[in-house]
Amino acid sequence: MLRVAEQFAESDTGRQRSANEDSFFARAPVFVVADGMGGAQAGEVASKVATDAFEPGNEADEMPETYLRGVAEHANARIHDLASEDSSRSGMGTTLTAALISDDEISLAHVGDSRAYLWREGELRRLTSDHSLVEELRRQGRLTESQAAEHPQRSIITRALGPEPTVAVDTMTYPARPGDVFLLCSDGLTTMLPDEKLAETLAATDDLHKAARDLIRFANEAGGRDNITVVVFRLEGVGEPAAADREGATLVGVAAEEEGLTADAVREGVESERAAKSAATTKEHPPPRDPWPRRLLKVAIALGVVAILVAAAIFGARQVYFLGTDEDGRIALFRGLPYDLPADIELYSEVYSSPVQASSLPEDRQDEVTNHELRGRDDAESLITDLEEEAESATAAPQPAPKPEPQPPNGGSETAPGGAGTSQSGGGGGQQQQPGGSGSGDRNQ
Repeated sequence: MLRVAEQFAESDTGRQRSANEDSFFARAPVFVVADGMGGAQAGEVASKVATDAFEPGNEADEMPETYLRGVAEHANARIHDLASEDSSRSGMGTTLTAALISDDEISLAHVGDSRAYLWREGELRRLTSDHSLVEELRRQGRLTESQAAEHPQRSIITRALGPEPTVAVDTMTYPARPGDVFLLCSDGLTTMLPDEKLAETLAATDDLHKAARDLIRFANEAGGRDNITVVVFRLEGVGEPAAADREGATLVGVAAEEEGLTADAVREGVESERAAKSAATTKEHPPPRDPWPRRLLKVAIALGVVAILVAAAIFGARQVYFLGTDEDGRIALFRGLPYDLPADIELYSEVYSSPVQASSLPEDRQDEVTNHELRGRDDAESLITDLEEEAESATAAPQPAPKPEPQPPNGGSETAPGGAGTSQSGGGGGQQQQPGGSGSGDRNQ
C-alpha cells in the first residue's frame, strides 16, 4: 500500500501572458493539471470545469481507470454544453492530465499536451504521449526531436476536452514504488525546458517545494511564453512491518532466505513445534476435536488462493499489449487481453490510435494488426512505428512519368479544345484538416 508523503502544486502566468488559463487539483489521492484554450474568458472556464469535476471520495467506488475516464468524459460534455450556450465561449476547451494513486499503482487519464512524468532512482520517464500536430509528425518520422522542439505549430493540439460532444481519453496504469516522484505539468513548462533540464532540477534537491519553484523560475527565465503549472508528489509505503513483526508476511526467494525461511529451516521448526506440543499434551487431556473450524479454515484458504489467482490474472493482463483496429479502421494499440466477457465487460483499453488505416497495409502485414498477438509495450510500439513507416513509404512511391504526346506535323501547334489560352486550375484553396479530427485547437488563440 502506498500513500502520498509530500506534495506541492503551483501555477504561474508566465512572462508573456496577461491571464492564467491553467488550473490544477491537488488533493491526495487525486492530482490534476488542465491547460485551457479559447482566450481568457473561455480557457479559464474550461480548465476550471475540468479540475472541479474531480471530487475526492468517489474514486474508491470504481476501478481507477474507469473512474478517471468517466470524470473526463463528464467534464468534456459540460464544457461542450457551456460553449454551445454562449457564443463568446465558442470553441473553448482544455487539456487534462489526471493521476490517481490506488494501492501500489498509479492510474492516469490524459487528453492534450500536458504531461505526466515519473522520477525514479535518478531517471526521468515520460508517462503520457502528446495529442498534438507536432507529436503526430514526430511519431511518423517526419520530424526529429530537435525539429519538434522548435516547430512553429507545436501549440496546435489534436485532442481536447470541450470542442466535440465526445472525446477519446487515454488511460493507463503503472506499478509504483515507495520513493517515486511524479510530476504533472502544462506545456508552459515543457515548451521552455527540455526533459534533461527537468531531470537535472529534480536531481538537485529532495525538497519538492524547491524543485517545483525552480522549474517555474527556469521556465520563466527561458522566455515564459505560456502559463506554467507544476504539480509534484512523492510516494511512501504504508504499514511496512519491522523485521521483528513480520509474522504473516509473504516472503519469496532471496527475501525468505534472508529471514531464515528456507525449506529445511521451516521443516525443522515445524517438527520442533510438534514435539513440544506432544510433550505438553497428556493422554488424560487430549485436544478437543471440532471439525467445523477446520472445515471453515480449509474453505477460507481455498477462497484466498482463488482471490490471489484472480488478482494475479488482472495484474498480468495490465502488463501485456496487442495491436488491433479502432472504430474507424485505424491501427490501434490496446493494453490488456483481447477478450470480451458477458455483460459487455472488456479486458482491454485503447492506448494509442494511429493515423494509418489498416486496410492501406499490404495483405501480409495486415495480419500483424488483426491476429491480436500479445506483446510487451516496447515491442508493440516498435511494430506500430514499423507499420506506419511502411504505409508512408507506400503512399510516397514515385508514379511513372506520362508518355509524351505526339507533335503535329509540319511544326504546327495543336490547339486544345476550348480555344487558345484556356487552362484548368486544381482548386488548391482548401485548407487541410490537421490530424486528430475536428477536435483540434490552437491554445495560443
